[in-house]
Amino acid sequence: MSNPLLRAFTELTGGSRRTVESVTPARTFNDVILPPATRRALDQALVHVTSHDLIFNRWGLGERHPTGLALAFNFAGPPGTGKTICAEAIANELGRRLLVVRYAEMESLWMGETPKNVAAVFRMARQENAVLLFDEADSIAARRSTSLDHGFLRESNTVVNVLLKELETFNGVVIFATNLAVNFDPAFERRIRTHVLFEMPGIDEREQIWRVQMHPRLTPLASDVNFRLLAETYEASGGDIRNAVLKAAMAAASEPGRDASKRIHQRHLEQGIREVLAAKHVMRQSLFQADVTTTDQATARAIDALHRGAWLPLVIGTIALVISIIALVATFAR
Repeated sequence: MSNPLLRAFTELTGGSRRTVESVTPARTFNDVILPPATRRALDQALVHVTSHDLIFNRWGLGERHPTGLALAFNFAGPPGTGKTICAEAIANELGRRLLVVRYAEMESLWMGETPKNVAAVFRMARQENAVLLFDEADSIAARRSTSLDHGFLRESNTVVNVLLKELETFNGVVIFATNLAVNFDPAFERRIRTHVLFEMPGIDEREQIWRVQMHPRLTPLASDVNFRLLAETYEASGGDIRNAVLKAAMAAASEPGRDASKRIHQRHLEQGIREVLAAKHVMRQSLFQADVTTTDQATARAIDALHRGAWLPLVIGTIALVISIIALVATFAR
């Protein structure tokens, strides 16, 4: 991290190198398997990048349109579908560094500091001529609130305003990667040049992803490994498959015997992907779902109690009330 501005910003925000990470891109589009529709959208995005100089400089449109020149792309889709790899691949194509911004860690506890941090990130990108990647961008580009009763809401609105202003004057490439594009403020729609939907891979893509996780010469695969069957059986993202392969490799390596005789079998891969998908299912659970489940169980117990005779005290109480009313009427009648 040679850039003094980047060092100063990292120290200012707590000394965490993960706040803004300056990456020398090594991965290309050959390192990611994408569905055809996603790949076509990415090719279109690359045309915007490679034609930028021709359109705005040599064709003179930059003089007619001096603002809004940023090449802002929205990479939206489920986790593990290749958004970060493709951002790195774009930086690689351009021969530029990639600045990865993690907004959750950049956000300051001090009022007024977060908007300054956002502006500082764009200054770094200009100084390094780098591609900017905002990871989990729905956090920074969230819809502005109309209620300003709380300081944190005013701060959030200010952050969005600063980001929009920076996009108007930034003459570079900005990529927003998000799992929740629906949370974006509507003002970003006209400032984002291209929206790329990263879909879950189909069966053919999943089979290729399983294959490319293995080293062509060094990974010891058993003869029973069937990548096509794995692709057909388990609907998973590229990130899921990667984690499953690592789990399978660890399981195979931990079995007794000589290292030279150990192999990754189909059972290891199946167990690995089942564990990964099961973990994702657990993470989707919420307290709200737990509360609903508890309420449903309580309702079922109440209905069951009525069926078992809990209605009898209610009936007796009603009869007693009716008798009391009759007696009161009879007393006044005398």
